[in-house]
Amino acid sequence: MNYTLLGLIALITILPFINVIAGSFTTVQELAQKQFVIIPTVFSLDAYRYIFSTNTIFRAMAVSIGVTGIGTLVSMVLTSLMAYGLSKREVVGRSQVMFLVMFTMLFSGGMIPTFLVVKAMGLIDSYWSLIIPGAINAFNLIIMRNFFSNLPDGLEESAKIDGCSDWGILLRIVIPLSMAAIATISLFYAVTYWNTYMQAVLYLNDSTKWPIQVILRQIVILASGISADTSGFDDSFITPPEQTVKMAVIVVATLPILLVYPFLQKHFAKGALLGSVKG
Repeated sequence: MNYTLLGLIALITILPFINVIAGSFTTVQELAQKQFVIIPTVFSLDAYRYIFSTNTIFRAMAVSIGVTGIGTLVSMVLTSLMAYGLSKREVVGRSQVMFLVMFTMLFSGGMIPTFLVVKAMGLIDSYWSLIIPGAINAFNLIIMRNFFSNLPDGLEESAKIDGCSDWGILLRIVIPLSMAAIATISLFYAVTYWNTYMQAVLYLNDSTKWPIQVILRQIVILASGISADTSGFDDSFITPPEQTVKMAVIVVATLPILLVYPFLQKHFAKGALLGSVKG
């Protein structure tokens, strides 16, 4: 009974993804007639030919990969350092700092004040504008801090007796024991940076610096017959095959980051669970 029930739930969950993938490989006529496609009657690559008919898509993909890689690294370094410090009960002002961190989860400055801060820092039209403003996420910080708090105090005390410094304890003991949480939080940050859209629209005026999500949005607008900014596209851009483009765009936007999940899946559930047990 359990296997049957879970199998039906899994089937209901995965069917929309199969429909999107199949719809991206079908023709416009078949998609209009059937509405829901599992196996295309006529296999077509028109939507993907349209999306990849310009070199702009490859440049945007490189931008997103770079921002995701560097941004995740920066965020993990800053989050780990701050979380490790806040996990120590002897740190003066620890409760006050945690209150300020949690306060940002409920209230924020908003779009305009954030834009003014980014502009004052000279980050407009810079890739750092996609990384620095959101380098530390309060939710991820709390999970990391709770995970560090659950580590046995005896390990650090033994290391101090052996003459290990605070940096040595963090790098040689705490980090190796926290790989499950680090893998989980890294995935959270990677997904966030990969899906960057609004920040790019607000802070990047140069269309050659747009990440993949903005370019794909422009492609969907063009495929819908609505005028859009085509300054980021070259002359080889062809006429879209309408509705199937939307399906193909979802696949292109989701597949790269989805391929990362199998490598981190064994750490994902464990890291999220252990980091959320202790408040």
